Amino acid sequence: MNQQQDSIHTTHGVSGHLPPREGVDSQRVQHSAKNLTPYQVLSKLPKDATPAQQDSAIQATFHQENIHLSTQPDTLHLPGHDKGKSPKDISLPQYYRETFFSNDTLLHPEISGGRYGVAGDPVPYTISGDNTITSLLLICFIFAMISFARTHNFILRQAKDFFTAPRGGLTTEVTETTSEFRFQFFLGAQTCLLAAIITFFYVQERVADTFILRSQYMLIWVFFGCFLGYFLLKSLLYAVVNWAFFDKKSNRTWQKSLLFMVCVEGVVIFPLVLLQTYFNMSMQNAIIYALVVVVLTKLLLFYRSYIIFFRQNGAFLQNILYFCALEIVPLFSLGGLLVTIVDFLKINF
Repeated sequence: MNQQQDSIHTTHGVSGHLPPREGVDSQRVQHSAKNLTPYQVLSKLPKDATPAQQDSAIQATFHQENIHLSTQPDTLHLPGHDKGKSPKDISLPQYYRETFFSNDTLLHPEISGGRYGVAGDPVPYTISGDNTITSLLLICFIFAMISFARTHNFILRQAKDFFTAPRGGLTTEVTETTSEFRFQFFLGAQTCLLAAIITFFYVQERVADTFILRSQYMLIWVFFGCFLGYFLLKSLLYAVVNWAFFDKKSNRTWQKSLLFMVCVEGVVIFPLVLLQTYFNMSMQNAIIYALVVVVLTKLLLFYRSYIIFFRQNGAFLQNILYFCALEIVPLFSLGGLLVTIVDFLKINF
């Protein structure tokens, strides 16, 4: 039973089921087997022959010889034509390497034409996942720590003298080095940047989230320029008015107090930015927080201006007019400028 199922092996060239007739020379059988076709070989097998037996019969009848390609150059080429190429040369012809659209300016093969599979839902935008906002806050934190480490003694002395009333009609003055002034100026610039980020958060949530700018981060720098111009212009107005009505020493003391309060304002609103970014603080609470900081800052500046300029004369009403003209009016002007810029840059659908 096993012998009938195994492959057929013959030495004469046809099959195991068809042995050569008696009296016929084996050389003649082998010569005739070379003239057989695969169809003739398979037709001589029984009808119930298995595929394995058919394959064995074909392999026993036909033997493939090894083909050795010549390595000699081909000299038998047609007159007027180039010499034949080696079969090992597999370089593609020019018309295979270049297409009909190769010289077309609209052809960009380096651009992907699509992707496989089904695209998933995009990840929704979150402020905490914004790398640009995170980088800005990290830079602010690092430089704020460096500034405080370099100028903490000066800041503590200035905070102590801020609430101290001048004695004998003279204003107190805190001396500072160039590096201390430089770090204070950086803290003032950081206050402008943090105020710009808070304004950006408010505009994104309450006003609009699409603008004519190429990037939404450009809106932060627009706000930063507005706040920086606001503080510089206000300082210039104070310098001009105080130069006309007060002495030089009082003016210098007031400018230092103004810069100190700007730095303090930036330090106080930094936790607000962190809460708004990473802890999903509601916009209503953020607005209340910012308003409280602004009101307290203005009250402290009002107190400081009264001590420096109007305490000797007891001119409380003049202090109110002075403070409203140089502090409240520029603040409302800044608010109107920001509203105008946002209305101009946002896209109305």
